Formats: sequence, structure tokens, C-alpha cells
Amino acid sequence: MSDVTLIGLIIALAVVLFVWNRLPVVIVAMGVGLSLYATGILSLGGALAGYSDPAVMFIASLFIISASLDRTGVTAWAGRALIAGAGEESRARLLVLVGLLVALLTALISVNGAVAALLPVVVVMAVRLKRAPSQLLMPLVFSAHAGSMLALTGTPVNVLVAEAATDAGLGGFGFFEYTIIGIPLLLGTIAIIVLIGHKVLPERGGPSMPADFSRHARTLVEQYGLSTNMFRLRIRATSPLVGMPPEGIDPAAFGELRLVAVQDGASGGRIGRPGLAEGDFLLVAGDPEAAAAYAADRHLGFRPEDAASEVEETLFNRTSGLAEVMIPPRSAMIGESVFPGMVTESGDLVIIAVQRQGEALDDARIALKAGDTLLLQGTWKALDVRLNDPQVLVVNAPDVVRRQAVPLGTGAKQAIMVLLAMVFCLATGLLPPAVAGLLGAGALVLTGVLSVEQCYRSIDWTTVILVAALMPLSTAMEDTGAAKLMAEGLVAMVGDAGPLALLAGLFVLTAVLGQLISNTATALIVIPISVAAAESIGVSPRPVLMSVAVAAAAAFLTPIATPTNLMVMQPGGYAFGDYWKLGLPLMIWFFVVAVFIVPLIWRF
Repeated sequence: MSDVTLIGLIIALAVVLFVWNRLPVVIVAMGVGLSLYATGILSLGGALAGYSDPAVMFIASLFIISASLDRTGVTAWAGRALIAGAGEESRARLLVLVGLLVALLTALISVNGAVAALLPVVVVMAVRLKRAPSQLLMPLVFSAHAGSMLALTGTPVNVLVAEAATDAGLGGFGFFEYTIIGIPLLLGTIAIIVLIGHKVLPERGGPSMPADFSRHARTLVEQYGLSTNMFRLRIRATSPLVGMPPEGIDPAAFGELRLVAVQDGASGGRIGRPGLAEGDFLLVAGDPEAAAAYAADRHLGFRPEDAASEVEETLFNRTSGLAEVMIPPRSAMIGESVFPGMVTESGDLVIIAVQRQGEALDDARIALKAGDTLLLQGTWKALDVRLNDPQVLVVNAPDVVRRQAVPLGTGAKQAIMVLLAMVFCLATGLLPPAVAGLLGAGALVLTGVLSVEQCYRSIDWTTVILVAALMPLSTAMEDTGAAKLMAEGLVAMVGDAGPLALLAGLFVLTAVLGQLISNTATALIVIPISVAAAESIGVSPRPVLMSVAVAAAAAFLTPIATPTNLMVMQPGGYAFGDYWKLGLPLMIWFFVVAVFIVPLIWRF
């Protein structure tokens, strides 16, 4: 059996297994590479070469950059700006703003990252504006697909296409070269969504919605009664408390008043120095008149009219936050004695309040029981690290809460600077993409924006392994002549119709496969065929490759076409057959751009 026949059988089997969807896609992809080695088509080094390819390193680094923007609240800030600017009456304005925002984020941090970051924001916005989530979520995803063509970093397919152009000796596509074709794709997509979206999309919501944590601080403050009996007192320069150790403060002499926490005025966390300083804060609980008397006697800043907002700001801000934990049955903490204001054993968390069956417990000493809830306060880092204790159940993960509730949190400036520096290096060609991406990821770790573990968790390893494992297939198709043979078959089908017919044929092939299997896997199969087909009819592969990239982005017809299509299916309440109704008009627009507009920009 010839090598070409073997490759055809391997591709056919891989497509069948991808569509069957009973095996993990990474297992199927790795099986392709091992099959090429087992049949003798490639050496072991060749079958595993994709794992060390620079394009794979660049794609992995993009996931880290994306995670930094999400974790530091940059995407939450963008979402709040969207809600503020959308208004409540204009449906068209809302869809345009959603489309433009997700497209911009997609261009910078990939489709998956942008949709995952904005999905809860858009759902919350739909609820607040009394609109069906199904009218917004599919437009969100489809606009993201169009936005993926705005820049090199929009999707792994763009990286693969640029690398293929370089390998063909044509020079890769520049970072913003995709923008030339991405803008008409995006504008046309938004126009179609605005004009017919409400007619073809259902009016329903999913059985479950992502939680809205944008007002989480106020929710906790009100639930635990902190808005009525807790006050923030600011230490002035003339206060006798300046220089006093925190443990020496006792306001109990002024009546029903107790000290809950002492906070550093700069960091918002517990004070690490031996004495208090001007600008530090005391959190006290008790009678308002007692708090006012204590503040006057100790020369402390106190504004009772703003007490609730000040407490909320002090407890929940860019550097520190609140977390609610529950004592589960059989916890080793059952029976332990605690009290509001107590510092935990770790020394970096403070117990602000304790509730039992919804009622606040203000006793001097409280013996914990199963089902009790504790409100803890500390820096976000301390909350992330300390709440992994199996003796407590975390009600809402601090990491998830921070992403929505704290726009532009700690590290946001560093994350934005790293992103801009990477974009500059890519746009100017100052550094190869893989180098720019890895330097950016390293900078995020060195500046403390992300830990090494967080970087590991942020990478979508399915995508990375899929690309790495299938790259040798493209090499094998070229080396054995399989790509040339398939291209000749495609050219024969097209006949003498010319290069436009070739683009149309490649678009149909790529788009159809892309509805059934990963568009990244589809691109790795179609790219070598498209290059060989262009060479066989004597035209430049550049417009052909760009057309393939546009076709791969047209993943509109099924929920299984991309992870993001599937991501909105449940919260939007979509059925399988809902996707093609809006997706087909969009695919027709992408076909027009790929076949008729692309050749006007990149000449044959």
C-alpha cells in the first residue's frame, strides 16, 4: 500500500473519530502522529516535531496573556463599560457594542478567552435589561468568530496560515494584515445580526445562568448586617493611636463597641508593622453613638452618613476582599472557639462575622457547629491560598468573584502593558511571535500577575496538543505528495473555471469540515492541499491561504463546530437546530468575502 493511500486512510479515520466524538480529540490527534510513525511515513522525530514547533509555543503563550487580563479584572472593566454604554432601549446599539467589544478582545486574546470572559457579563446584562439571553449570546459568539480575523492573535488558525505562508517562501502575514479582511467580515456580521437576528433567534434563556458577582460586596455587607452596625474610622496625624501596636487598641470602654479589624491604609490588608500610622483604618462594630464618641476622643476620621459605603470599600477593593465559608459536617473545626475580629492561625485573614441559620452571632466566644457560616476578610492572595483548607466549604471562590466584582484589580496595569508590548513586537516584526509570546508570559510571572501554577491552568491544553499532534500530518501530506494529489483532484473538479472557483471549492471543503470537527484540525488538513492547488494552477498561495483562514472562521452552523458555540448553548437555551438559522446568512457573507474580496487585496 502506497504512502499516499495510507495518509488518505489515516485522514479519513481521524475525521470519522472526530465526528463520532466518543474519544477525546487529543487522543485522536496523537493517534494520527503515532500512526504516521508506525506506518513508516515519518520518523519518530518527524512524528513528534509539532510539539516543539514555535507556533505551538506562541499559541500556548496567548492563553497565558488572556488569563492575565481576565484574572486582573480588565475584561470585567470592559464589561461594565459595555453595560454603561449600552442603554436600555436600543437593541441595535446593544448588539453593536457587544459585537465590537468581543471582536476587539478576540483579536487580542483569542476566541475562547474573549467569550469565556464576557459570557457572564452579557447574561447579567440581558437579565438587567429584561432581554432574553438567547438574543445576545449567539451574536456574542458569532461576532467573536468575525473578530478572530482582526489580528494574528485572534485564533490558532491565523498563526498556522502565517507559518504556512512563510514555509512557502512568501513571507508570513503581518500582525495587522488580517485586519484588512477582518473589518469587512466584522461589519457585515454585525449588520446581519442587527437586521435579522431578532427574527431567527429564539426568545428563551437557559436552565442555569452564570452567577452575577458584580455587586457581591454589597450583598455580603447587607446579609451580615455590616451596613448598620459596622464603621470605618481613619487614623489622623493628631490621633494618640499613632505608633500604638494594634493589639493595644480596646474601644470597649466607650460602650457597646468592639474592634473587628485593623487595616493598612495603603494595602488594605493586615498591618505588618509594629505600630499604627496616619491613614490606617480601624473597623469597629457596635452602637453608632459609641463609635462617634470613640472617634472624637481619639481624633479619628468618622463619617456616619457614609458608613455603609465606607465599610464596603474598606472590606472589598482592588487589594483585599471578602469570602464566605461554611463549616461542613465532620469538619475538624466543629467545636472550635471563634469571635468576630479574630485573626486566623495563618495570620493574614480576619473573621468579620459569624452566622448560624441566618442569624448573626455576636457572642464573645462562639463554639462552631456544622452549617455555621463565617465571613473572612484579607488580601485576595491570602484568600486564594488559605481557602483551600478541606475543613471549610467556600461558598463562592474568591478568584471567580474578583474577576467580576473588581474591575482593573491588582496587576491590571502590568497585564495591559505586557499585552501592548507583545502587540508592538508582533506588529513591527521586532521579535518572532513565539519569542514575543514567551517573553510576555514570563513577564507576567516575574511581575507577580500570575503564578507558575496559574499559567499552567490557564493554557487550553486540548488546543495546544491538537495543533502539535496534527502538525506532522501536514508535513507528511507534503512530503509524500498526498497534498499535491488531493489538490490535483480538486483542480480537476474545478476545471478551467479559474482561481475563483478554486477559492470557492476550498471554502466549501474547509467550511463543511469545520462544522463537524475542530476548525484548527480542519486547517491543518486543508492548508497543505490549498498550497499545492495554488501552485498547480500557477497562482500565488497567499490569497488562497487567507481564504482558507476566513473559511475556518465561518464555524456557524452547529454547536459542535467550536468550543465557544457549545459554551453558550446551555445559558442561551439553544437547540441544535437554532445555530444554522443565523449561521447560514453569515456563512454566505464569509463566502463572498473569501472568494471575491480576498483576491482584490492579495492578488493572484
